[in-house]
Amino acid sequence: MRWATRIELDPAAARLLDLYLPVLRPAPADRPRVSAHLAQSLDGRIATTSGCSQWLSGEEDLVHAHRMRALSDAVLVGAGTVEADDPRLTVRLVPGPNPVRVVIDAGGRLEAGHKLFGDGAARTLVLHAADIPPPPATDQVEPVAVPRRPCGTLDPHQALRQLRARGIRRIFVEGGGVTVSKLIQAGAVDRLQVAIAPVLLGSGRPVLCLPEIDHLDQAIRPPVRHFIMGADILVECCLDLLPRSAGGQPG
Repeated sequence: MRWATRIELDPAAARLLDLYLPVLRPAPADRPRVSAHLAQSLDGRIATTSGCSQWLSGEEDLVHAHRMRALSDAVLVGAGTVEADDPRLTVRLVPGPNPVRVVIDAGGRLEAGHKLFGDGAARTLVLHAADIPPPPATDQVEPVAVPRRPCGTLDPHQALRQLRARGIRRIFVEGGGVTVSKLIQAGAVDRLQVAIAPVLLGSGRPVLCLPEIDHLDQAIRPPVRHFIMGADILVECCLDLLPRSAGGQPG
């Protein structure tokens, strides 16, 4: 991203501006601006076969994730991430407000005992299928009914419109890989950040699962930016700079 300032900045401050200014770009009128983040091993795994992923990337990337939370109106995860990690999804490592927490739980499978449903640290929205009974509402937990697509999953565009209608302009998606994959396939991710950690798992859960292609010219090839995060390399894929196909996917 090109930017300019009238004051002289040290290299560290300039690097932070370069990384975070795109997050603050205005959102479209009909949906929030969406940034997604995943941490992977050198061999493309985001967790072991048992689901263990804490912590794959290093401290600098963890601080970066908290900074992204502070800059976003909402942080979004799938039900699998809640079950595996029981995250709080709050801002603790940097100054800043806690974002609204959004959980995609299409089938209503999550139990009420998870931290983000009871700690009172921030408002939590639960996106569930419109054809099932909603989970219990509380002062801090709001169910949001979203229609299903023909394949049975929640319609991501309808979900994002619901969030935009609630004043959410910027969303930070923290996982998991299935959730991020579905959003990318729907053309709903503006920036994909992948932190590559210098570790080999040998097996485990893949970082993304997108439709199969037959030829390399069908691959998604976005413009990218690179940032050093301690021992990790953060690759930011600028999906918002790609032309969109008729279905909304990056061309």
